[in-house]
Amino acid sequence: MIVNIEIISAEMRREGEKGYVGNTVYRTEGEKSVYEITFMSKNGKDWDYSLHFTEQSGDEDELLRMDELLENDDDVYNQLLDAALEAYPA
Repeated sequence: MIVNIEIISAEMRREGEKGYVGNTVYRTEGEKSVYEITFMSKNGKDWDYSLHFTEQSGDEDELLRMDELLENDDDVYNQLLDAALEAYPA
């Protein structure tokens, strides 16, 4: 399944010894909700994430479907992570 992603904003920063923290705000084609995924990594290679709505609370089932998509579709996940990484000031 191909999912079209519209990236609204992205950022990445280093927080001292804690490592890297970044986020990407986005929406998917056909969805009303806007999501924010926050990425966290101590070494800049192994990433954890947290997903939530940005503007207001939405349908929990919608959020669970998006989380499942991120878990199962590496292309979507990597597109969002790459957007945050590209925003990191070199």
